[in-house]
Amino acid sequence: MAEEAPESLRGKTVRWSFDEGPTKGKTFEHVFNDDGSAKYNEVGGNGQGETVRNCAVEKVTRDVHVVSYLSEAGYTLTAVLNFGDMTVMSYASNEKGWFPARGSFEVVK
Repeated sequence: MAEEAPESLRGKTVRWSFDEGPTKGKTFEHVFNDDGSAKYNEVGGNGQGETVRNCAVEKVTRDVHVVSYLSEAGYTLTAVLNFGDMTVMSYASNEKGWFPARGSFEVVK
């Protein structure tokens, strides 16, 4: 079910789940902080997650936000969140490859 896109994702927690791609079947939670940092982790995963200091979070249109950051592991993630149909299309890349993935998302708080 679509929901109205907020003006900003800063201060929000967004959880996205992938149906396609190398992360198929996984869910990731992202907390977008007011200072431009973000913390992400795999829901139900074994790790502590990671905090990235610089995370671009921009509203592109009434229904679309784009998120991009570089993780300490060397992956750049760019994700497009479409509030019109609550889908996410993401691209992770590093020096060895480019990995597209699709799924859905929800704003959890």
